[in-house]
Amino acid sequence: MKLNNAKYGILIILFILLFFRGNFPVVAQDRVVDQIIAVVGNNIILKSEIEEMFKQQQAQGITSEGDMKCEILEDFLIDKLLVAEALLDTNIIVTDNQINQNLDGRLQMFITHFGSEKEVENYFKKSIPELKSELQEVIRNQLLSSQMQGKILENVTATPSEVRLFYRNLKDEDIPEIPVQYEYRQITVVPEIDPEEDNRIKAQLREYKRRVEEGANFATLAVLYSEAPEQRFGGEIGYKGRAELDPAYAAAAFNLKDDKISNVVKSEFGYHIIQLIDRKGEKINTRHILMRPKIAPEALEKASLRLDSLGDLIRKQQLTFENAAMMFSHDKITRNNGGLMINPESLSSRFSIESLDPDISKVITTMKVNEISDPFQTIDENSKQTVYKIIKLVNKAEGHKANLQEDYQQLAELYLNKKKQQVLEEWIARQQAKTYIRIDNTYANCNFKFSNWIK
Repeated sequence: MKLNNAKYGILIILFILLFFRGNFPVVAQDRVVDQIIAVVGNNIILKSEIEEMFKQQQAQGITSEGDMKCEILEDFLIDKLLVAEALLDTNIIVTDNQINQNLDGRLQMFITHFGSEKEVENYFKKSIPELKSELQEVIRNQLLSSQMQGKILENVTATPSEVRLFYRNLKDEDIPEIPVQYEYRQITVVPEIDPEEDNRIKAQLREYKRRVEEGANFATLAVLYSEAPEQRFGGEIGYKGRAELDPAYAAAAFNLKDDKISNVVKSEFGYHIIQLIDRKGEKINTRHILMRPKIAPEALEKASLRLDSLGDLIRKQQLTFENAAMMFSHDKITRNNGGLMINPESLSSRFSIESLDPDISKVITTMKVNEISDPFQTIDENSKQTVYKIIKLVNKAEGHKANLQEDYQQLAELYLNKKKQQVLEEWIARQQAKTYIRIDNTYANCNFKFSNWIK
């Protein structure tokens, strides 16, 4: 009789369980090197994995009111179910670039918590390269499980009638408190760039293109000279569709063949040269070198004075803020809306202090409704370049208990999260029922969030 790989793997694990019973160590060369804490299907969870994640969470400053190791084990159990399903789905892809970006972020949190790379190495008793190597597979699985979870929940929605019923059934103590929220309009001016500086940047990028065409490594030049966030990854941005890219960048990138280098491309972020790495269907993976022209102090002062004059005209009621935004603001996203800012998280025009850009929050908290600010310098949310702004505080809603009239969006999100949690629990319960699961007795008393792990 022939056995498929999955059944064969399960039989091997069952043999280990039956042979060692309660506490089942992994043995190599007559020496206990680790202990199996749980088995999910034909995958195992080791004690060392839980201990390592426990150290990582402590290194990130994560705390828990419960038993953190039990919580970590349950996260691993859920991940094993999600990853197994994700690996069967050809539409779920995790790229090296995604892993590297998450890895870099994780290490940065460790460094922030301990103060230096040396202290991180002392804590984990491993070098940074060793730590990165061990973290790669963990992060890959977390990304796979996250994408799978997103796919399970992608069609979960909340109708208005469901939200109203949910609100009516809330106990008074369960109705959320809504913090102070602000609505504001903005006018943005981008300081002018000297044409000579523009030409200098384009000439420099043309020189980098020439060097690559003569044999230099594009990724190395990107690490050395690019001003993009992807600089540390050799300029690689991962697989993107046209709609995910700046239109000018997309037009140039999608026209590239093989590993050719584009001419200098101007986008809203600055100037680029682009190299095509790979194509997958309607998506491409590219790397780029981004450079931004430097702004002269005189241009900064000119932008500030221009907004100062515009603010005076609005205060004297010679021009409305909305019309001024439509005529003079350089921000393409808000100018057609009279400068009104939309919160990308809630898609409403309301912002809590926590969701505001720090430069905005410093100004807006000192303002009265309908007041117009003085010009201030900040970094544009989209293009990441230096700009000047004036803002008008349109409305300030004081903190209060949520109600359907004012806070429908927040209540809808609260209900939707609850509904998604229920859908996920139902999916996990179905997977638990059809998957072989065994947990070591040392974790038998864990207060798991999801039942039925221990059968």
